[in-house]
Amino acid sequence: MKKFRRLISVICFICLSIAMSGCDATSPETVVEKPIVLGYSQLGDESTWRSQNSLSLINAANEAGIKIMFEDAMQNPENQIKAIRSFIAYKVDVIAFSPLVETGWDTVLGEAKAAGIPVIIVDRMIDTEDESLYTCALCSDFDLEGRQAGEFLKKKFRLDDGPVRIVELAGTEYSTPAIGRYEGFRSVISSDPKFEVIFSASGDFMRSKGRELMQQILTHYEPNEIDVLYSHNDDMTFGAIEVMLEAGIRPGKDIVIISVDATQKIIDYLKDGSVNCVIECNPNSGPQVMEITRRIVAGETVEKNIYIDEKVFDEYSDFDSIADRGY
Repeated sequence: MKKFRRLISVICFICLSIAMSGCDATSPETVVEKPIVLGYSQLGDESTWRSQNSLSLINAANEAGIKIMFEDAMQNPENQIKAIRSFIAYKVDVIAFSPLVETGWDTVLGEAKAAGIPVIIVDRMIDTEDESLYTCALCSDFDLEGRQAGEFLKKKFRLDDGPVRIVELAGTEYSTPAIGRYEGFRSVISSDPKFEVIFSASGDFMRSKGRELMQQILTHYEPNEIDVLYSHNDDMTFGAIEVMLEAGIRPGKDIVIISVDATQKIIDYLKDGSVNCVIECNPNSGPQVMEITRRIVAGETVEKNIYIDEKVFDEYSDFDSIADRGY
């Protein structure tokens, strides 16, 4: 009888083991979905805008279940090229990057193309004659941003005979934002001879350099010889405002200020009258980058050029309608 019970126990154990093996997630029949791997080369961390942009990308990747290999190039295009080559070696599914400058990418992107890895350009554009080197570009319309700055000036000084003397804190030389904001602005103000840019220099989108440039400007010009400050980003604007306040200049009143980015702090300055116009450049592109990545991996066709929706906030706006920026 004991032997019979022991036999029954053995048979039950074997049956249970077989049943459980059918539910085993590691069985050969079970297909485990492999996560999408995105290699991202960020150009650096030069500003509040860039920090928020990086955070948006990383958070969106986590929420989308996409594995992101994120590399900070620390303002060096050579570091970006190295990062892209490392992504190619790793055989990522998609490469995305924010190019520091427009030129010098054809060789490494040719290597990505040869490896069959699609490329997304984010935030800034590249200058190339071979558009097959990248699948898609998701960017702000920097030329439009410059034109919007010019249109505000025309409205602000519509009853002024001039001259209207402008100092400009430009972004990184040869970068897409600096080129677009420079050219778009001039395409509008050039139609009226009363507008004159008396100073323009690169501040690399950095607060410290914005401060240095404003100090340099005030060594060459008296405050009453400057009517407008046009700054290509908020961080440089913050540095310039510090110098103005130290010199007894009332920002937004003695000198009209136009800034690009639309961080919360600059919106606060707009509301208290220290800044007159803010052109939005939206850093929260992460969800769009992940959606484009998923579509590319799924074999879908995506648009070649996609622009991010952006707004203009100025002294004529309804301030109550401006939502908190979150950065």
